[in-house]
Amino acid sequence: MSAALIIRPVRPEEYEEAGRVTADAYLASYGDLSESYLSSLRDVEGRLREGDVLVATDQGGAILGSVWVAADGRPLSIDAQPGETDFRQLAVAPTARGRGVGEALTRHVIAVASTRGSHRVFMNSGPQMTGAHALYAKIGFRRLPEREHPIEVEPGRWIDLLAFGLDLDPASA
Repeated sequence: MSAALIIRPVRPEEYEEAGRVTADAYLASYGDLSESYLSSLRDVEGRLREGDVLVATDQGGAILGSVWVAADGRPLSIDAQPGETDFRQLAVAPTARGRGVGEALTRHVIAVASTRGSHRVFMNSGPQMTGAHALYAKIGFRRLPEREHPIEVEPGRWIDLLAFGLDLDPASA
């Protein structure tokens, strides 16, 4: 990481920028995305109704990445179980890749989960998100094949939804 990152909740005046960064990150990595999916990636205000959106900024305040974290006790995923903190839509601006932003955001989610007393951090991912999978493995997440299943992402389009978990040490909570 070249410079210190600041990780904090998104501010209302940043909703548009955070949404753009998220959509740009997904477009750069995964290419052909439907307009409805891109719209959901840009909808920071909508995500805040169901959880928390955290941003990683540089010292000047530019948003380099974001992540959507479940509110305490309110999972984002239908696959999350009681006692877990789940997250979605980890995104790093294409121009900020290779600087440790994704890892810093993920480790921040782990710290949030630990503070809440969660026993596991959980997340789902699409099979094409191999760069993210490598990051999760590096941090210590493991695949949870018993919680994987196909999901219809838009009418007539199905993917095999992968599941990852990181068990937390109860003594660290």
